Amino acid sequence: MLYKYEATTAEGEEKRGVIDAANRDIAIAALQRRNLIIISVEEAKESGFFSKPLAIFNRVKPRDVVILSRQLSTLFEAKVPVLTSLNLLAGETENPALREKMSVLLDDIQGGSSISEAMSKQPDVFSKFFVNMVRSGEESGKLDEVFSYLASYLERNYELASKARSALIYPIFVLVAFFGVLVLMLTVIIPKLSVILKETGQELPIYTKAIIAVSDLLINYGIFVLIALIVGAISVWYYLRTGQGKAGFARFQLSIPYVGVLYRKLFIGRMLDNFETLLSSGVSVIRTLELTADVIDSEIFRQILTESIEAVKGGSSISESLSRYEDIPGLVVQMIRVGEETGKLAFVLKTLSRFYKKEVDTAIETLMSLIEPALIIVLGLGVGLLVAGILGPIYNITAGI
Repeated sequence: MLYKYEATTAEGEEKRGVIDAANRDIAIAALQRRNLIIISVEEAKESGFFSKPLAIFNRVKPRDVVILSRQLSTLFEAKVPVLTSLNLLAGETENPALREKMSVLLDDIQGGSSISEAMSKQPDVFSKFFVNMVRSGEESGKLDEVFSYLASYLERNYELASKARSALIYPIFVLVAFFGVLVLMLTVIIPKLSVILKETGQELPIYTKAIIAVSDLLINYGIFVLIALIVGAISVWYYLRTGQGKAGFARFQLSIPYVGVLYRKLFIGRMLDNFETLLSSGVSVIRTLELTADVIDSEIFRQILTESIEAVKGGSSISESLSRYEDIPGLVVQMIRVGEETGKLAFVLKTLSRFYKKEVDTAIETLMSLIEPALIIVLGLGVGLLVAGILGPIYNITAGI
């Protein structure tokens, strides 16, 4: 529950904000631990109909967690105490949502929780992967190294996600604009031209009849078409949330020409990167497989890792358990086997993850260079068919006059 508070410091500086606590007494105790002189503590109420939608924009973004991890890594390497580091970052962060989360984090740690325990209470900010990495750092006494690993790992993931988003923004914008113009033509321009064509009584080509039929459908039953599209989209969304739907979509991702190869490299690279980061931080092999299965975005690779956990528990090595699946390249299996046999698994995994990162970067750059000419060809064919279907018969009329 959220509570709004007003307080002052011992120096007389006014403090206002929001604190998350189970009840008012706990909120007061948490504020007192910060050496604040409390003026008032009241339950925060919703500010109206738009309060929840606006909360979407006031959230902790992946970029904020990346920056936080790098800052914590730097402060811990400089031997700054944990509470001092968190206090410093809580006061400096610009995102109000993150500032609030940091405030709650500080209260939990001051109340006796470890850093990993406090972070586990905020799963919307700190993933299971993140929390378990921090826990391994606490247990091994290498918290500064773990945050350094985390910062590098999150930076790599964020950079890759940013590249993927950038590659998709342009084609999505062009396609949305094209379909908008197409609907406008079919509902405004085509009906007026079709009246002229029908009045001439000439036999129309089959593609012209198809264009006019689609135009009539949108004009007369457009609202039903829209409702059907919405219902269909919702049905697909619910289906994709089921286990069968996730597996089907994951297999479809990998079967798309060229794009499927990119997805496979992306998932394998992320899997190897997780392996290397976790094992280098002292996390056990079983726990590494479990955490990687939790965070990987493909249901197919999640199933592979889940089944591999049972195989490893039964005495198999990682390479042996992964060799049973055709979705795992033979190169990856062989390199992991070499790493296991030589005792340099972390080094081999790091080399492999770098290789796949370069492969993904190259594939994305190639895809971006191909998208523009491919869109031009597709849109040109669409517009050409539309123009030929309507202007062709009109030209025949004028030619016969």
